[in-house]
Amino acid sequence: MSHLRSLCLLLFSISTSVLLPGCGTAVQRQGTEQLLLSDSIDRAIDQLDLSGLANRKVYLDTDYMKTFKGSNLYVNSDYIISALRQKMITSGLIIETNRTDADYVLEARVGALGTDTMEVTYGIPSSSGVGTATSALSGVPAVPLIPEMSFGKRNGVVGISKVMVYAYHQETGIAVWQSGAAVARSDARDSWMLGIGPVSQGSVYEGTLVAGNKINPPFERKNRNPKPKALTIKDRQQFVYPAILEQQLAESRTGHSTLDGAVEPASHSTESGAAAAAPAETLPPTGATPAAAPPAATESVPPAAAPVATPEPSPAQ
Repeated sequence: MSHLRSLCLLLFSISTSVLLPGCGTAVQRQGTEQLLLSDSIDRAIDQLDLSGLANRKVYLDTDYMKTFKGSNLYVNSDYIISALRQKMITSGLIIETNRTDADYVLEARVGALGTDTMEVTYGIPSSSGVGTATSALSGVPAVPLIPEMSFGKRNGVVGISKVMVYAYHQETGIAVWQSGAAVARSDARDSWMLGIGPVSQGSVYEGTLVAGNKINPPFERKNRNPKPKALTIKDRQQFVYPAILEQQLAESRTGHSTLDGAVEPASHSTESGAAAAAPAETLPPTGATPAAAPPAATESVPPAAAPVATPEPSPAQ
């Protein structure tokens, strides 16, 4: 149903443009240029593979990026530094604010950050060459400017950025990794056809826009089983909830976690309490001669009394 509605809207626009021709143009493109620059920076930094420095203390050296501010108000070295820090944290690196506390130093620099513009006209562009030539001749009336006579037009802006990063050991200065040239491009294209437009497409747009309104092109096939893609720094992602993180930190500091998720102090553990109550068995050191066992105590028995001799009775006299 949505495809049929989009097709009807397109046919209505074409018929209207034939009967009532008009023209649309983009007055300013400052916001689009900012999107192009920031999107190209995000794409370039996403190309960096920092997995080799995961779980290491790393200091980000930005001395060679502080002087770069650029003509753009928002997309400058500060934005690039923040994007690099986000990439480091999501890659598992431990960021240190002091160089001496880090094991490795990550140094970054920017090689390019700007936009290129291209314009294509399908027809006869406007020209003032004839008027300039006739103005040099005396007695010839001035020829006005030849207007543009075209049935189609296309403007395109491309944002380009280049970022390079390398890492070395903080104490020895031995190089451990380099990224190579991470170059990325973002584009935005505006098209006009028979007075309809601008039709905006590009990497900074979500779909196709006609005069700033999003439409669904007819006969567009949607991929119902998209392939999973790697997480980028511009994607929405919840890594851990603050409540769960605070609970994990409390467990690691005060005790250990029970099966139901409650924190049980170590003093309440049955096994630890039994181990603390049992006396530790001491073993003789290795190689020592075992001490001789003391003689068993014998119970003293008093000597038996000597039998007393009884005199025999004498016969009666």
